[in-house]
Amino acid sequence: MGKESPYIYAHPERGVRLPVFNIRGWAEIEGIRLNTMEIENLVSGTPEKIPRLGGEFFIAWDGCCARDRYGIMPGGCEPGTVICNGEVVSHIRPDPGDMDLEAAIVTSVALRTDEDAACALSGGVDSSLVAALAKKPCVAIGMVGSHDLIQARRAAELLGVPCDYELIRTRDVAEALGEVVPKIPVVNPVEVSIAVCQYFVSRWAGRHGYHRVLAGQGADELFGGYARYHDEKDPDSLRERDVASLGLQAERDQSVAALHNVCFSFPYIDVRVVRAAMALPGSSLVRSGVRKYPLREVAGRHIPLEIAMYDKKAMQYGSGIWKAIRELARQNGYKKAVQDYINQFGWR
Repeated sequence: MGKESPYIYAHPERGVRLPVFNIRGWAEIEGIRLNTMEIENLVSGTPEKIPRLGGEFFIAWDGCCARDRYGIMPGGCEPGTVICNGEVVSHIRPDPGDMDLEAAIVTSVALRTDEDAACALSGGVDSSLVAALAKKPCVAIGMVGSHDLIQARRAAELLGVPCDYELIRTRDVAEALGEVVPKIPVVNPVEVSIAVCQYFVSRWAGRHGYHRVLAGQGADELFGGYARYHDEKDPDSLRERDVASLGLQAERDQSVAALHNVCFSFPYIDVRVVRAAMALPGSSLVRSGVRKYPLREVAGRHIPLEIAMYDKKAMQYGSGIWKAIRELARQNGYKKAVQDYINQFGWR
């Protein structure tokens, strides 16, 4: 006989117990989403299919675990690996087939849209396209009078999607810092201000009974959304470096969401979308000074052009959260050292 598969731990016909099974997130194979029982049957009956799983998941069973390709779902093994008894026995390499960018995004959003899902909406092209395709309740967060609340309201009206608007006060930000800073992997003003935004989004979701929030993370990295792409001589290499940072960003966001028993779901960080985006030459990402041009071109076929082409501020600035953190630092005697101010929250 050949070497026994490292996955196999049960055979009910022989009276052997079934594996202890646990899953976080969701999984699919070639565009077919699997329910929990189907995943359990796959793990115990056809484990050779595990490397083909797409989605956002961490699966654990007797002595083994598997985690999604990009490490979106937190778990006890490295992203994209299958581990049994402490050894890597395989890698997660889903292959749903090549798609053009539009089909990839539409499919990715559809797979993530169920009754437990809501959408984060800031009014930019990234979140607006997801919200339009998902057609789920949305939330926008921001300080009173902030750019994001104004733009999100305009977008929600044009898209015809329901949206709640969470008004954040400075004292709310101060309280959130105490919860966020000890949880995230990198503590600096940019990472903390983004994490605080995600804290309020996931808090709203948890309070309203949603378990997952669809968000637009990954679009800037995949489609050249940062200002540095304007004059970049080697946009392909820059994009490679930006995409490589997505795992750490996901860890940040999921750590904050877990405080509210919620997780984030990222339609742009899907094997179909990543494959389609990375097939585009870096030189195509900025056209006539417009960043993320390929994404905006797709979005223009699903949402009003004024939203598809709108150049929005990053969430930490558009929401007013960064300004609030900077003001809190000044009020607490840290006039020029926001880093020193936020560091103190990690010591509590």
